[in-house]
Amino acid sequence: MILWIASYPKSGNTWLRALISTYYYSQNGVFDDSLLKKIDQFPTKRYFEEFNYDKKKAGDTCKLWLAAQEKVNNQNEIKFFKTHNTFGKVNNHDFTNKQNSIGCLYVVRDPRNVVTSLKNHYQLNDEQAIKWITNEKNFIYNVQDFEKSGFSDFQFISSWSTNYKSWIIQKKIPIKLIKYEDLIDKTYTVFLEIVEFINDITKNNQKIDKAKLKNTLKSTSFENLKKNEIEKGFSEAVTSNKDNNKKISFFHLGPKNDWRKILNKELKMKLDETFEKELKELSYL
Repeated sequence: MILWIASYPKSGNTWLRALISTYYYSQNGVFDDSLLKKIDQFPTKRYFEEFNYDKKKAGDTCKLWLAAQEKVNNQNEIKFFKTHNTFGKVNNHDFTNKQNSIGCLYVVRDPRNVVTSLKNHYQLNDEQAIKWITNEKNFIYNVQDFEKSGFSDFQFISSWSTNYKSWIIQKKIPIKLIKYEDLIDKTYTVFLEIVEFINDITKNNQKIDKAKLKNTLKSTSFENLKKNEIEKGFSEAVTSNKDNNKKISFFHLGPKNDWRKILNKELKMKLDETFEKELKELSYL
């Protein structure tokens, strides 16, 4: 069965995967970049290779989402999957269902800080970043990179608010909501709750290894992840389209990312107005 690690882009998904993969897949709680590969992204093209679909048609894999997941579940084991996809239907095709999924960890982050990260990661200006995060029809799709990369042709991410609500309001699978800011401020407590949630829904009766958990937190701190990226590189870093294909720092500001110091007044007001309901619901306002 699949256990989803879901989020809107630039919301802390990679950090959570680093925590989970280090605790569950390392021997001693020491992070290594290769551990992240234990938690694959869905959709990615390798899960559709045996199916027939139009690779040049955005969204044609939607019709195969459930079939691909059923094939994964034939292995009869718990499988963590990262996704930025919304929960629900696209072109009348469900993204997932309770027959294929055992639960979800959803990471949410203050959208004002999501914008600052998006601007760095995708090299966007203010106007582009606002359009990106508020676009209800937003999807990730790159035909040119399809053959070169391992990524699928299509992820429907929608807007920040729709992505968040699509997972939170669904009743098909159990979900644990994780605020990125809580994970920063109360890392031990929040990650312990995450491990307890995972063990509960997967019926893992093994006692939590507190020493390994503490090692995991230490080795996956933002400072250590950034140091690791500087010294060894990072497999998920992207290259700049504007600066001679220079690698863009993946672990950019992290906990020091403060929209109050970065965003101009007009952009702050626009985001507060657009996401007022969700900001209040999540105690960001």
